[in-house]
Amino acid sequence: MNIFRKKLLSFLILTATVFILNAEDLPSGYRNITLGMSLEDTKKALIKDSIFGYHGDRDVSLVPGTNKVLIETDSEYGHGSNFLRHCYFQFYDDKLFIITINVNPDRMDYYSIFTKLSEKYGNPTSLNPESASWKNDDVTMSLERPLTLKYIDNKIFKETQNYSNVQPSPAEITRDMFLNEL
Repeated sequence: MNIFRKKLLSFLILTATVFILNAEDLPSGYRNITLGMSLEDTKKALIKDSIFGYHGDRDVSLVPGTNKVLIETDSEYGHGSNFLRHCYFQFYDDKLFIITINVNPDRMDYYSIFTKLSEKYGNPTSLNPESASWKNDDVTMSLERPLTLKYIDNKIFKETQNYSNVQPSPAEITRDMFLNEL
C-alpha cells in the first residue's frame, strides 16, 4: 500500500473512532433530571430546579390500567425559564424513561439547538425534515420540529412497546386502511 492510502485509511479510522466515541457520550437527561431516576427522586430534583415549573403532586398523573406515570410541568407561566414551555416526564415501573422538553420558539430556534448538538455529539444517526436523532445502545436523543427535545431510555422504551396493551385508535386504523389501499 502506498503512503497516501495508508494515511487515508488512518484518517478514516480516526474519524470513525471519534464519531463512535461522540455517540457513546450522549447525555441521559437534561440538567439534574436523568433517565432511570425513580418517581420520588425525579420529584425532588424538579422541586430543586425551578426552570421546569414543577408545582408538586398536582402535576403527576397515573395512566389508568398501566404501570405508567406522567409528570407534566409548565414552566412558561411559572417561575421557570423563558426557554422552556411544557415538559413531560414519563415513568414505567417507577423508572423515568422519556423526558420531553418543549422549547419556546420565541426564545430559541431549531437550527441553533441542532448546531450545538451536532458540535457536541457528532452527526445525527438519523435525519429527516421533521427530526434529527442521536442514538447509542442506551439513549436516543431527538430534536423534533417545531422545537421539542426528547431523551429516551431505549431498553425501557422497547420493553413498553413489547408489552403495550393500548389498542390503535379508530383514526389510526382508518389511516392504515387508507395506506394499505395505495
